[in-house]
Amino acid sequence: MKQDMIVILDLGSTENTVLARQIREMGVYSEIHPHDITLEELKRLENVKGIILNGGENRVVDGTAVEIRPELYDCGYPMISVDYPASKCEKQYDMLSKEALHTFLFDVCKAEPNWNMKNFIEDQVELIRKQVGDRKVLLALSGGVDSSVVAAMLIKAIGSQLVCVHVNHGLMRKNESESVVEVFQNQLHANLIYVDATERFLGKLANVADPEKKRKIIGGEFIRVFEEEARKLEGIDFLGQGTIYPDIIESGTKTAKMVKSHHNVGGLPEDLKFELVEPLKQLFKDEVRACGIELGLPASMVYRQPFPGPGLGVRCLGAITRDRLEAVRESDAILREEFEKAGLDKKVWQYFTVVPDFKSVGVKNHERSFDYMVIIRAINTVDAMSATIERVDWDILQVITDRILHEVDNVNRVCFDMSPKPPATIEFE
Repeated sequence: MKQDMIVILDLGSTENTVLARQIREMGVYSEIHPHDITLEELKRLENVKGIILNGGENRVVDGTAVEIRPELYDCGYPMISVDYPASKCEKQYDMLSKEALHTFLFDVCKAEPNWNMKNFIEDQVELIRKQVGDRKVLLALSGGVDSSVVAAMLIKAIGSQLVCVHVNHGLMRKNESESVVEVFQNQLHANLIYVDATERFLGKLANVADPEKKRKIIGGEFIRVFEEEARKLEGIDFLGQGTIYPDIIESGTKTAKMVKSHHNVGGLPEDLKFELVEPLKQLFKDEVRACGIELGLPASMVYRQPFPGPGLGVRCLGAITRDRLEAVRESDAILREEFEKAGLDKKVWQYFTVVPDFKSVGVKNHERSFDYMVIIRAINTVDAMSATIERVDWDILQVITDRILHEVDNVNRVCFDMSPKPPATIEFE
């Protein structure tokens, strides 16, 4: 069943995602598009019922106030504006209340409240089949939530035309690659290719400290690996990716500055020969999980710990060294083990350790030490756009600290990060 859609045009608002979620919570699908969308591009969108011009504090870009294309006023769709001067709109609002939004959606636009995961999946399956045809899709299968849900979606849509590739870049969590192979190849019988590229990635990352360069190197090298695997196969024309909406927002829009690039929306080689398939790119993180459950994935997979595409590469801060990488991997394993014992693995959205690239003086084995510190981060969020700190019991932190200090080499100090998002991000890099 085709879902009705409300289009939000980004005219500088910092609340686009909030508005999109409000509309979806009312049962109507919504998408955010740039202010300079053309009439032709707008008409290609299916089942559009209305348009909201969403202005705000970022409407002035490089000294010029952004505007929509004049021809959009005569597109035939009901249109309102929020914090944006537009004389041809049905109504203008300084702030849009829930009551006014409800009236616009259902009384003015006559939208049907048919936004749900079952309908979304049916629509995406149809779009995937239309896009791919009888050709093949190559998918990076990390075993994380996003790639697992994309894999399930693609299997539902095109079955054996999907080829999954798991790349061990040496930046995985402890025993992660082994687990991915066991679950997807041995249990789910996916068409899985395993590539151990540890030395290749660490070699490319040697002496690279800038986080953006690290992300782009990792993302670019990922694509190179896929290209090499594709050459060994026939009919690979598409690259499946687990891009979700927060990835796109944080990588920057025409009216908002970049927070950080993501490996699946930035750093791609200019000679990329694949067409992208991104069926989750309009979903928030909680919606991705709901999609996974609707697709029949086990809850243990859908609610597993989120893990960034660049892996431990963005948790081994600064230039990656093997000793600090192992310190991150081992301390992270201890944290996850103790959180599971305490039942926090089902309560806390994301928790991990990072190791900075500097040392401090301490005492280990009754001798002076000059070693690294481990920083613990534990946060809760709904949509990954903001996050709060989990108040971990002191006794649990003490056990984790004692284990890290006694079991992890090259570490003499453990800290707990108290920073919410914003002003911090979820990850450190």
